[in-house]
Amino acid sequence: MNILIHLNHPAHFHLFKNPIKELKKRGHEVQVLAKTKDILIELLEEAGLEYKNFLPKGRKDNSKTSMALEFLVTDFRILKLCLIKRPDIMIGSSKEICHVGKLLNIDTIFFCEDDIHLIPLLAKFALPYTRSIMAPHCVDFGKFEHKKIGYHGYHESAYLHPNNFTPSKDIASKYVDLSKPFFIIRFVNFTAHHDVGITGITKEIAIKIIEKLKLHGNIYITSERALEEELEPYRLKIKPNDIHHAMSFASMYIGDSQSMAMEAGVLGVPFIRFNDFVGRINVLIELED
Repeated sequence: MNILIHLNHPAHFHLFKNPIKELKKRGHEVQVLAKTKDILIELLEEAGLEYKNFLPKGRKDNSKTSMALEFLVTDFRILKLCLIKRPDIMIGSSKEICHVGKLLNIDTIFFCEDDIHLIPLLAKFALPYTRSIMAPHCVDFGKFEHKKIGYHGYHESAYLHPNNFTPSKDIASKYVDLSKPFFIIRFVNFTAHHDVGITGITKEIAIKIIEKLKLHGNIYITSERALEEELEPYRLKIKPNDIHHAMSFASMYIGDSQSMAMEAGVLGVPFIRFNDFVGRINVLIELED
């Protein structure tokens, strides 16, 4: 079978890295598409996975114009590839594969952990066109619920389940002092279309958190955004593929990242989320409860 997998976010690399290897091992032809986004290309390179970068320069900025241009360019490039390769099925979390799949009558499976009220643009431009939606049972897709293939679990289980991941103290000790309790703090850039108006941990809040935590152990910060001078000494310099080894031994995770909060919970690490999404996302509410 000819399978096209489209990755448009670092979290999608983790979700699909093991299935990609397994599908290839079973003899399927797998074409991986990606774009320059945060550390996505770095993750693919480090893992040694073959891929095609459809947007090597990334998005110019986070304006609506740039988002629309990226959407049109990616749509066209995937359409062009599919006319040549003719995949039997397309998998991913992008609206572009939904459009091309509908146009060329190619089955698509859209992976999503966000409830429909959190993703208005995807609800409008992706969900109507995909054949199926793969998601945890607790995720609410409203009028598209009939398309859902529900399962008991979370996307993060695809790469953090004990069958796929074993925390290594040898790897973690390269980056953190395991002889003392430690805390991981994460900051993200709220730049996705569904992040408009959302806030997380400010510099002032971060300093207050650090003041409380440093009495109990070491503090390590990972961040998508630039760190202020006061916070830079706490930066954790770590290979992206090794972060889960370090997190596995943390006393606690605190951050405004949804994905890393999910990962901490799946690993059994206590976590505190600090952003305006709290109380609004079913998978995290279920995990927390």
